[in-house]
Amino acid sequence: MLVTGDAATSSVGHTMPGMEDFLTTRFWWVRHAPVRGDGGRIYGQRDISCDCSDGVVFEALAQTLPKNAVWITSNLVRTKETAAAIRAAGHPDACAPVALAEFAEQNLGDWQGLDRAQFFRDRRPSPSSYWFNDPGERAPNGESFVDLVERTRAGIETTIAAHRGRDVIVVAHGGTIRAALGVALGLPPSGMLSFMTDNCAITELDLLERDSDRGWRVMTVNYRPWAGAVSTGGKLA
Repeated sequence: MLVTGDAATSSVGHTMPGMEDFLTTRFWWVRHAPVRGDGGRIYGQRDISCDCSDGVVFEALAQTLPKNAVWITSNLVRTKETAAAIRAAGHPDACAPVALAEFAEQNLGDWQGLDRAQFFRDRRPSPSSYWFNDPGERAPNGESFVDLVERTRAGIETTIAAHRGRDVIVVAHGGTIRAALGVALGLPPSGMLSFMTDNCAITELDLLERDSDRGWRVMTVNYRPWAGAVSTGGKLA
């Protein structure tokens, strides 16, 4: 079930007693637009562009994402291009996004540039791990997924400290968003890899705090606001 609305309300819209004084920081995670120019090769942290030509998708994102938000991207160009396309499609926020390397995709080291199909023929992906490798295995001269989780966790904490109580839009990567979900849910890394993250989809994770107590609420996972939408001259119908 898709749950939307204020983090201090239940799914039926009633205020839950005792939650009125919670401080809520809302993270709106958006995966970057599709990469078309990879030549069928693993890209990881290779800095390649994405395809932001689908106007319906970006109109829907511009209308769905909150206004007056803090904008963050990773340090890779495909997230910066995606953020720019959302804003160009009609989102009114004017503040420049901040790029954080902590939210970059996993560094797949020597695997970057290898033919993807051949890689998976040689390694045979596991049904229990929707990823390139076991979470604890470091790519040669690169990172493990566990490494990605820990730097994502650090980036989240840095962002909370700087922007507590705000809406934060983070345009990032599939691996980063899986890690963020796992941080919120307290999952082991293997459990984080069970999530699907489509290009441009929204995952909203809200942090609720009061005094020294805190907890995460998962509001939306892999939400595609353009599904079923039709563009009508710059507005969605």
